[in-house]
Amino acid sequence: MKTLLVAIDFSKNSIHALEYAIVYAQKLDASIHLVWIDNSQIGEGMADTIAGELRIESKAQLDTLAKEYQGKTPHGKIHIILRRGKVYQEVAKAARSIEADFIFTGTHGVSGYEQFWIGSNAYRIVVQAPCPIITIRSQYQIHPNIKNILLPLDSTLETKEKLPMVAELARRFDATIHLLEVYNTPVNLIRKRIAKFSEEATRCLNDKNVSFKVEKTEADNVAVSILKYAENNQIDLISIMTDQGTTSANKFLGAYSQQLINNSVIPILSVRSKESHG
Repeated sequence: MKTLLVAIDFSKNSIHALEYAIVYAQKLDASIHLVWIDNSQIGEGMADTIAGELRIESKAQLDTLAKEYQGKTPHGKIHIILRRGKVYQEVAKAARSIEADFIFTGTHGVSGYEQFWIGSNAYRIVVQAPCPIITIRSQYQIHPNIKNILLPLDSTLETKEKLPMVAELARRFDATIHLLEVYNTPVNLIRKRIAKFSEEATRCLNDKNVSFKVEKTEADNVAVSILKYAENNQIDLISIMTDQGTTSANKFLGAYSQQLINNSVIPILSVRSKESHG
């Protein structure tokens, strides 16, 4: 957990994501890289001139931003990456090129604006990201520490894959993990499966000597129940699997993940299943 990538478009949301990433950099002793994507749609003729001027101006703004925040990072330098193309594709390529451990991006939720590319591309970045991604809204008040991490457990096999990473984050931040068994069906077989996953997670966290507690909730709506628990228990970070689906042409986020990213003021850590990294 040594390399953090922050998607920057100079919006309030993206600057907020940078400030949040600095909290992680300090705890993880990690370096920060800023990536800006030129996604402008410019016609023929003056395209090269305009694109060149845009890159020069954006590079100058990135340099200013890096100098402003570099004193808050453990390594004293913030690296800059400039790319051109589709935002979600280029963020993913940048993450691969530096072997990023986390990507940080702002999101404006369900009521934001489209003049900046951060919010409109947040879902696609989550789907394409080769590593875990943390989405954060500008309304969230950043704290210097993470004390409580919510890890919902459902009946999918993938639900356990987020545990090792969350356990390591909890260890670094000296945080408590809330294992939340989410039951949204009366089917006994599925309920037993969730309980079994919880028992396995409990053994794992005991072995790692990580503080945790186990809670249960009956949910008509999974996302609503998770957000309600988070609000009532001073949760600082919610970790989810992205439960992606596929169509003939595109990948998309499942409704459960999308609802949480859309509606949670608390930052969301999205982890892709191993199979979806193929």
